[in-house]
Amino acid sequence: MKDTRIQKVLSELGVCSRRAAEQMIADGRVKINGRPVKVGDKMDTRKDLLSVDGKNIRIPKTPELYYEMVYKPRGYITTMSDERGRKTVMELVSDIPARVFPIGRLDKDSEGLLLFTNDGEFANLLMHPSNGISKLYRVTVRPHATEEQIIQLSEGVTLDDGTTTLPAIVRVAADSPERTVLEMTIKEGKNREIRRMCEAVDLKVIRLKRNAEGPVKLGMLQPGKHRPLTKAEIAGLKASASKAVRKENTEAAQERAEKYKRKGPIRSR
Repeated sequence: MKDTRIQKVLSELGVCSRRAAEQMIADGRVKINGRPVKVGDKMDTRKDLLSVDGKNIRIPKTPELYYEMVYKPRGYITTMSDERGRKTVMELVSDIPARVFPIGRLDKDSEGLLLFTNDGEFANLLMHPSNGISKLYRVTVRPHATEEQIIQLSEGVTLDDGTTTLPAIVRVAADSPERTVLEMTIKEGKNREIRRMCEAVDLKVIRLKRNAEGPVKLGMLQPGKHRPLTKAEIAGLKASASKAVRKENTEAAQERAEKYKRKGPIRSR
């Protein structure tokens, strides 16, 4: 495609995120036809030669897009590679004939649903800070969770960095004197958010499993396995994310309008 921003090309090819691509360009690691480029430069994907760190990046004429759901077992880290030799989630999708990458993350000790794709625009949409796509977790905690602690988790808690979480949906799935199994639905993506939320109310997570993301459910998929998303699941994820982004834009516009009303129109002198 002609006149395509270089960071967009790198993102859509799954080389890295757009933000990371911009940093790579700023660092002088990206070249077009042998010449360094600047952030915002464009290229013709049909003719121009793209390279990163001296290695040519092949641009398929009509790349096949993959959308996969994976059951990440505990013990795998969500990264493309690891210099310490630990198991990464890329081992779980090594049989996919394309360079896919994870959308979001699950920490090493967590398990469950993790989405993969090689569609950069799709990934960026889902990872937008305000996409608002709900994520359902099954969380086993110790000791027994009291009603007060459950209410705190539902209403939002202050984390160790001083930020406050949005309200969550919290339901007791199983209970005993020693532990409680909770089903928690959140719409944020802070690092280790569920674990930190529970720590904030003096509960320790001993098992954490993501069962759903938006309309996509883990279902009967077995640990370590993956399957393609259906067209309905892909459309549902896009619709959920787009709706949230439109809502954020509308709220921002309304806030600007209110400020304008309070200040009054600007008069020329």
